[in-house]
Amino acid sequence: MALNLFEDKGCPLDRQRFTWKELVQPPISKLDDDAFTRVRVILMNGMEMEAIRFSHGCARMNREWQLPLAQLRIVEQHQATMINGLLGADHSTLETTIAYEQVAIEVTAAVAQNEPDEYLAQVYRFGMLEDFDHLYRYSAMLDRLEGKDANNILQCYTDIVPGRPTIVEHRAPQDNLREHYDRLRAAPITKLHALTIMSSEQQTQNFYLNVAPMYADPVVRQLYTEIASIEEQHVTQYESIIDPRETWLEKWLLHEANEVYNYYSCVQQETNPRIKAIWERCLDYELGHLQVAIEMFKQYERRDPAEVLPGDLPEPIKFESQREFVRRILNQEVDLRARGTQFVNKSQEGVESQQYRQHLNASGSPTNTVAAGYEWFAGTELARDGEATREKYVRGQKIAH
Repeated sequence: MALNLFEDKGCPLDRQRFTWKELVQPPISKLDDDAFTRVRVILMNGMEMEAIRFSHGCARMNREWQLPLAQLRIVEQHQATMINGLLGADHSTLETTIAYEQVAIEVTAAVAQNEPDEYLAQVYRFGMLEDFDHLYRYSAMLDRLEGKDANNILQCYTDIVPGRPTIVEHRAPQDNLREHYDRLRAAPITKLHALTIMSSEQQTQNFYLNVAPMYADPVVRQLYTEIASIEEQHVTQYESIIDPRETWLEKWLLHEANEVYNYYSCVQQETNPRIKAIWERCLDYELGHLQVAIEMFKQYERRDPAEVLPGDLPEPIKFESQREFVRRILNQEVDLRARGTQFVNKSQEGVESQQYRQHLNASGSPTNTVAAGYEWFAGTELARDGEATREKYVRGQKIAH
C-alpha cells in the first residue's frame, strides 16, 4: 500500500537521535552489492544535501522559523553523513564518478518516462543524453588512467557509448533556462520529479568541483572542470522548471514530501537487507519532518496542506536499467540543441551559444582529448592491445613454421 502523507506520521522529531557508531556504518561492497544499491545511496545523499541547502537558505530569510529548521536540519545532516559513508573507500574517485553518472542516466530516464508534462519530459531527456556522454568520457579516463573497466561499476545496466558530445553541450546562459510548471495546476509528481533531478545534479556538480583539485594529472583536472561546467548548466535548467512563485513554506512542504517519496522508492526496491533498514529508518524520520512542515504551513499561511501535497504517494521511481529507452532517445534526439527555453535541431542553434562555445573550446576540449580513439569493450585497452599483440605473434609463428 502507498503511504499517505497526512495519515502516516512517522517518528516524532524529539525521538530522532543517532550515535557515532550509527553514523559511520560498514560500507556497501563495490562488486558484490547490486549497482542500484549504490545508485540509491548516491541519490539519497543528494536529496539530503539539498534539504540542508534549502533549510539554510530558508533560515537566512525567515527569522521566526530558524529554530524548527535548525531542529530538522541537524537530523538531515546526520542522515547525509550516514548515507554518504556507505560508499566504500575501495571505490576510486573515478569509479565513484562513474557511479554518479549512472545515477544521472538511469534515474533521469525513469523520471522522463513517468513525467506527465511532455515539455518537462523533453527537458529530462535532453539532460539525460548529456549525462550519457559524460559517462563515456569518464569511462575512457578510468580505462586510461587506472586500467579499469567501468562496467565493473555499471554491472551491465548502462551502455558506455557517446551521447550528445560534451564539446557541443556548452551554452550561453539564456539557453539554459526552461519554462516552469504552474504551481496551481501541475501534478504533484511533476513537482517531486523536478526536486529529485535538481537535487541529484547539484550534488554531482559539487562532487566534481571538490575532487578535481585532488588529481595531479592536468588532463583529469580539466576533464572534471569541463563536465562540472555542464553540471552547472543542468542545475540551472532543472531549478528553472520549478515555479518561483511557490512560497517558502510551499517549498519546505515539497522538500519534505520529496524526501519521503524518494526514501519510499528506496524501501520498495532495496535488495540489501541492512541498507533497506537504513532507508526504512530515514523514511520514518522524514515522515516526522513532514509533520513539522505541515504544522508550520497551517500556522503561518492558514492554508490546507492538501492544496500542495498529494494524499497518497505516487508510484515510486523505478530503479532498473533504462537501456532500451536511452538507446531510442539517443537515436532520435541526439542532434537537438537548446535555443532559449525551446529545443531545436542543431542547425537552428542560436549564435550566442555558438560563440560562447567557440571561446571555451579555443584551446581544445578535455573531454575530446580524453576519449580520442576510445571505444569501450569488455576489459581494458591494455588487455585489448595485449591480445592483439599476442595474436600477431601467434600468426607469425605459424607462418614461420
